[in-house]
Amino acid sequence: MTRIHFGTDGWRAVISEDFTFDNVRLVSQAIADMFRADHNGSDLLFVVGYDTRFLSDRYAQTVAGVLAANGIRVLLTERFAATPAVSYAIVHEKASGGVMITASHNPPRYNGLKLKAWYGGSASPEASRRVEQTLAENLRSGREVRQMSLEEGLRSGMITLFDPYPAYAAHVANLVDLDAIARARLPIAIDAMYGAGIGYTDRLLREAGVEPITLHHEMNPGFGGLHPEPIARHLTGLSQVMRDSDAMLGLATDGDADRIGAMSADGRFIDPHCIMTLALDYLLQQGQRGSVVKTVSTTQMLNLLAAEHGLDVIETPVGFNHISDLMLKGDVLIGGEESGGVSIQGHIPEGDGVLMGLLLAELVAKQGGDIQALLDRIMGRIGRFAYARHDYPTQPFSKPDLVQALTASAPDRLNGVPIAQLNTRDGVKYLLEDGSWLLIRPSGTEPVLRVYAEAHDMDAVQRLLAAGAELAQHAQRVLA
Repeated sequence: MTRIHFGTDGWRAVISEDFTFDNVRLVSQAIADMFRADHNGSDLLFVVGYDTRFLSDRYAQTVAGVLAANGIRVLLTERFAATPAVSYAIVHEKASGGVMITASHNPPRYNGLKLKAWYGGSASPEASRRVEQTLAENLRSGREVRQMSLEEGLRSGMITLFDPYPAYAAHVANLVDLDAIARARLPIAIDAMYGAGIGYTDRLLREAGVEPITLHHEMNPGFGGLHPEPIARHLTGLSQVMRDSDAMLGLATDGDADRIGAMSADGRFIDPHCIMTLALDYLLQQGQRGSVVKTVSTTQMLNLLAAEHGLDVIETPVGFNHISDLMLKGDVLIGGEESGGVSIQGHIPEGDGVLMGLLLAELVAKQGGDIQALLDRIMGRIGRFAYARHDYPTQPFSKPDLVQALTASAPDRLNGVPIAQLNTRDGVKYLLEDGSWLLIRPSGTEPVLRVYAEAHDMDAVQRLLAAGAELAQHAQRVLA
């Protein structure tokens, strides 16, 4: 059996290669054993959900069957569901934890398993490591997987089918002014990217009296060949809809709807850096306060806005689980990452593309005009920023070795600007004196090396990316 490894947000692998029913059963047994040991025989309840990927429903039934056979009661979603709705159900139902079958934004050939904690956010890295350790021990000892069929689970009452939407929708309605969106008659286009966001953002809007334009809202387990990540190159269809319709705001969610992307009225992509900047500025205008938590790969615009209001900024490694930890411990106003996972005060510590899309709609409805005009207004105060990321396929290597190789060959300047700080929290981030930055780090979910850059114009971004590619190539040669 190929070694099962939990990355920044669960275990993901290629369907039928490593992501098999046998391996899903083994992981589920390890999860059951770990939670049973931690809770000393107490009555346990788990929430299990799944996305629209190939065989996700069957994998979810398998997880539910193993958990139930180990004495853990299971609430299993009656159909596919958005990850944030499943995560909220864990809190609403006072469950001990949960499992979401999804590979999130990964290509269609992948599936995955996200382990959720009692607070609705991703399990801690420590918990994920313990699942791996329990799995390894089970394999060494020849522990047999306990399992029961869905039918047996339903008959015995150990498995119950449920709909997570009503409770989630009521919660979202307390965080977003849906009436303001309806009153503004804001024309909105929504691209669900064939993912689990189908029936969430669009349904919430319809129930508020807004009829959105919808794109890729059909069931298609292969995503129609689309890569379900809401970034510019995968949203050409939404961009065309924006240009061809009267829509003023475009919203896109990824494969399991925990990430958000947006479009302006003229079809320009609004990336998560800008989404978080718009959201933070709006929440501050509403009088809300709290710290700002962001991953190492996220925009400096948040730092500048926070500085205007005297707010603390905390930077974490990539992975929403790091943000979750801080949201649980402190008064966080907004927490997010460049990939589009964002949450706000009053919500669960979980990235939520549905909630953030609706919050964008609210701020556009209340502030008027196009989302790009609102962003330009903010940049007029804090300065203009541009961002891009390049991914390069790579062979597996040690992250500490990469960091050592990069820091050993770190230049004094990039783009002719002195480097003010080297940050090795996750990969290597070169922060320049003018506020621009370059980050090189390996992905936690795919065999790629990511190179990120933010600067004051796109030309400078491209120069930083080119320099980053050279630095990464040199480091890989050293490691080879």
